[in-house]
Amino acid sequence: MKNSFFSSLAKFASLSLALALPTAEVIPSALEERQSCANTATTRSCWGQYSASTNSYTTVPQTGVTREYWLVVQNTTLSADGVSRPTLNFNGTIPGPQIMADWGDDVIVHVTNKLTNNGTSIHWHGIRQLNNAQYDGVPGITQCPIAPGDTLTYKFHADNYGSSWYHSHFILQYGDGLFGPLVINGPATANYDVDLGMLFLNDWNHVPVQSLWDKAKTGAPPTLLTGLMNGTNTYNGAGKKFQTTFTPGLKYRIRVVNTAVDGHFQFSIDGHSFQVIAMDFVPIVPYNATSILVSIAQRYDIIVTANAAVGNYWIRAGWQTACSGNTNAANITGILRYTGSSSTADPTTTSTVTASTSCLDEPLTSLVPFVPINPVASSIMKTTLTTAGGQWLFNGSSLLLNWADPTLLTVLNSGNIWPTEYNIIPVESTTANKGWAVLAISGPNGPNHPIHLHGHDFWTLSQGTGAYTATTALNLVNPPRRDVMTLPSGGHLVIAFQIDNPGSWLMHCHIAWHASEGLALQFVESESKILPTIGTADVSTFQDTCAAWNAWTPTEPFPQDDSGI
Repeated sequence: MKNSFFSSLAKFASLSLALALPTAEVIPSALEERQSCANTATTRSCWGQYSASTNSYTTVPQTGVTREYWLVVQNTTLSADGVSRPTLNFNGTIPGPQIMADWGDDVIVHVTNKLTNNGTSIHWHGIRQLNNAQYDGVPGITQCPIAPGDTLTYKFHADNYGSSWYHSHFILQYGDGLFGPLVINGPATANYDVDLGMLFLNDWNHVPVQSLWDKAKTGAPPTLLTGLMNGTNTYNGAGKKFQTTFTPGLKYRIRVVNTAVDGHFQFSIDGHSFQVIAMDFVPIVPYNATSILVSIAQRYDIIVTANAAVGNYWIRAGWQTACSGNTNAANITGILRYTGSSSTADPTTTSTVTASTSCLDEPLTSLVPFVPINPVASSIMKTTLTTAGGQWLFNGSSLLLNWADPTLLTVLNSGNIWPTEYNIIPVESTTANKGWAVLAISGPNGPNHPIHLHGHDFWTLSQGTGAYTATTALNLVNPPRRDVMTLPSGGHLVIAFQIDNPGSWLMHCHIAWHASEGLALQFVESESKILPTIGTADVSTFQDTCAAWNAWTPTEPFPQDDSGI
């Protein structure tokens, strides 16, 4: 494969040893019905013939069950915080309908685009998409956008389990409401009584985020006006707070996710501590905390015991002003009410949590995967992130995709040459790398960057200050693994993933402005093995989606003016 972006990268390569959505209703598992080991309030680690100790990368249930959903992408005026504004949404709600399945199920989601003037594409965040890259949902990489009036049916197997979200990966659409909950039921590393489902934390504006793009691409990121908790909040006395109820003595699982355009949270509940049992789609050894730092697109599953005095308590998103601005940062809150409390007034509680000024992740020493897996780092690639002219660049190249010419189309046409600005790194399993890809990213001073990799969980070998060098110490003993981790300001992030999933996989900053400004690259993994993973019917679906897009684009009122993702 000839590609000047990769050639630039290769120059630096070195060998080294070195809540209420509706409340989540657990769907009975086909596995539970035929096995004696049931997943109950006192046996959450159990899952039929599997458990929290099962290595989900090598052992995946096949339930034979298919979960089918229908989503409509539309423009609707809503008042999430009491202020009416045009939004983008799924099926008329923010967040959209819950997609739920059991570990090992097959999932089918029919997505119809009823927008009047734009395409869309939907990404199933964190889903591994093993041998299924064509349904990852990235325009210009794994598909053409879905044209207005067209429907694309996404299909995937629930290879991993836990808490996540689905969202548009087209321009800045998710910032205007185009996201929803994605829950894959499975075992857990601690017991609980009630699963309250996803709890969304996000920033919000009273004019469309897309309308701020011209400002964002030529200067500092715009400051959004306020924020939401599970799609609701108050503003100037209007609207309503998110509320949930605890019964004394019970243990509640809450799945916290940050879906902001540009914001970092320190989540807490007044008067309560909790156990943290999972990060992204990875179960961890439980640890106790009074707050958690949540970067964009990260998820944490926590268990809160209802052991405080009966009353009402503030739930605090905890917007961190040291990381980015928000005009009403302190108002992004919800309410926890105990059964038996006689008051319906707002809480009067105060936080005892020490406010953090860190824009990083939870301490790496706390994030210990429950199933230990040691990575290999025998061959390390290096890339340097810089910024210039309103763009972010890896090794001097900013991502720029052509929606009508996705990376996988070249594969389908038996090609292997892509434009330099597609920022492609080919990875193949070799004797030298022992089946592992390792990338060391060094970044400039400025904002931190939550880095997300599609198609894989990755192992975090190092995260720290200063650029990566050959003397940087790497953690090769069960380091944290997840699908989002933060590149520190003026620092480095070293990640590793197994080369076991043929496809073209995007890696990008999840600050929406930065993704649109080209802070991304893609791994073309096991190139010769990609085409055999795409069935004839899937090829036809891929081609039909592109044909519909190409037929519509001559009338497109808003030509592409960002990276494409």
